[in-house]
Amino acid sequence: MQIKTLLTGELEKLGNKDVISGINKKATVVPEKVIFTGLLNDVQADRKHHGGPDKAIHHYAFEHYEFWKSVPGISKPEALREGGFGENISTVGMDEYSVCIGDKYRIGSVILEVSQARQPCWKLNLRFGHPDMSHLVQDSLRTGWYYRVLEEGWIQAGNCFMLLERPWPQWPLKKLIETFYRDTLNKPSLKGMVQIEPLAKSWKNTVHKRLETGCVEDWNKRLYNN
Repeated sequence: MQIKTLLTGELEKLGNKDVISGINKKATVVPEKVIFTGLLNDVQADRKHHGGPDKAIHHYAFEHYEFWKSVPGISKPEALREGGFGENISTVGMDEYSVCIGDKYRIGSVILEVSQARQPCWKLNLRFGHPDMSHLVQDSLRTGWYYRVLEEGWIQAGNCFMLLERPWPQWPLKKLIETFYRDTLNKPSLKGMVQIEPLAKSWKNTVHKRLETGCVEDWNKRLYNN
């Protein structure tokens, strides 16, 4: 597999509200520097919930866009293109079924590790002009995923993915996402998740709370900003 398109973004106004976001990523054809917090030339407006070491680089499967083009109610179809979901890496042939949590890849001179799936937020509703887009993305399991950077360096479009290690083959992202968003209180699966060493700390904290309380956290603020 190789990087079909590498994308970076700048801060822009999102939707009809006074919301600033870096979600509108655009293709870059030159080599890009990767540091431990992501692509040097990329930006995130909300550093509390986006970016950082565990969400340094976002990857989304290009094939998913065909699915979204068939979903009714999206009033901004121009966003249904590479970079529409704010991804930095677009590929053909890699998705939530074939990628596992903890996978380590060498791409260019960079080493990346799969750290978590995406937790869709309400900004997707504005991005695509659909009031339930964030929830639809979550329910579809087509969330995309994040990498942490283990070794800084340079990447560019056309670089190939070399799988260096797959320590958790029993945890493809599809299984992780299904547990997190559908089978939300499955204790054996949740206990298994907290044992995944490379899983992002924020996800582990959420899983620990579910196990302790027997309750699922409120998703309304994340999905609808209310």
